[in-house]
Amino acid sequence: MTVPKPRDRRAAIRFDKVFRVLVSSEDFGEVSAVARNISSGGMLIETPAPLPLGSELRVHFEIPDSRGCVVARAEVKNHYAFNYCEHGEVRSARGMGVRFLEFLEESATQLRMSMTLLRTLH
Repeated sequence: MTVPKPRDRRAAIRFDKVFRVLVSSEDFGEVSAVARNISSGGMLIETPAPLPLGSELRVHFEIPDSRGCVVARAEVKNHYAFNYCEHGEVRSARGMGVRFLEFLEESATQLRMSMTLLRTLH
């Protein structure tokens, strides 16, 4: 018997790019992290110490394959723990899913243009 795949309910197209971000919060300071799986609505940020659910933060990043820089106000919506095997060794990673609340300055335009460009390249 074939098991049907779960339907992806995401409203925005996501790109599995890996790039550095700077995460800052008034309550928790500033930390460099790795972002993955970005969309116009949010991203996954890999960090060893995710901020508490509901925390507000700012995410600063340069868009991969572009000259655009984005600063977004975001909220932590989910926590993730990943276990995987790499080169025969068990590894793990932690992260947080954030939802963009607001883009600062011209960041929304930069992100929208870059997402359109990335869509045509993939």
